[in-house]
Amino acid sequence: MPDMVREAIFNLLRGHTEGQAVLDAFAGTGTMGLEAASRGAARVVFVERDRRVTRLLDQNIADLGLEDRCEVVSGDALGPGAWSRCPKPVHLVFFDPPYALVRDEDGWVRTKRAFARLVGLLDPEGYGVLRTPCPFERVDEGGHHTPVDLSIEGAIGPETHDYGSTAVHLYMRDPGDGPGTGS
Repeated sequence: MPDMVREAIFNLLRGHTEGQAVLDAFAGTGTMGLEAASRGAARVVFVERDRRVTRLLDQNIADLGLEDRCEVVSGDALGPGAWSRCPKPVHLVFFDPPYALVRDEDGWVRTKRAFARLVGLLDPEGYGVLRTPCPFERVDEGGHHTPVDLSIEGAIGPETHDYGSTAVHLYMRDPGDGPGTGS
């Protein structure tokens, strides 16, 4: 994630990291989760599928002396492992799927389903943060552009912020959708 976008996200979330539980899905080398930890998050769970990248992430955590607050899960961010290892409740969920995944229609359906489960685990004041390409649209065979539906089941939002070729969407758990059970 570009530094400018990361900084903008944490400016939007000012006051939402100190003492909080965080999930960084599609973590890569841990940019978002490590930033949250550096801003006082009590616990950060990182989910990354590439084992070579998780070794780098483990090293980044050790270099920063954050082993006591950080856990790395080697697995698919769209799979049940991410959901089962997510802190409950969680205050911040960072979801940064590869653009190729969300541009694929089936991949987008899977992404939305997994993100909805995690949004269901948010505490009442927590946020789910989803990054997508900008513009995020489908182009049919006739060349017509249609915006992708960004609604997430069980969530309020999105509040969208565009940063060039990247968009960041903020969601909250719908309070009428249960007490943070991830149903």
